[in-house]
Amino acid sequence: MECCRRVYLLADTAAMDRGDGVCRHLDENDAGCRIYDQRPDACRVDRQYELHYRQAMSWETFVRINEAGCRQLQALGVGEDTRAISASKNNCDTQP
Repeated sequence: MECCRRVYLLADTAAMDRGDGVCRHLDENDAGCRIYDQRPDACRVDRQYELHYRQAMSWETFVRINEAGCRQLQALGVGEDTRAISASKNNCDTQP
């Protein structure tokens, strides 16, 4: 979900920014995505792997890298600048 709070980090998700860096589809009351079943490929870890990373690494390696990026985002406090973190093209949901 931390990726959903920083959609401005990626060109593929920046258009979903509601104006404060948070995805306009994030339902903060239940911590879920209002368009989960129809979410774009940029929000689908499994699709990102298939489209961009399958030839370069195993699924297990991809998940480890993705989880490390998610931990970096989670370690940041609300409102902290995230430009110091290299943006990942994936969200924190690593289930295919």
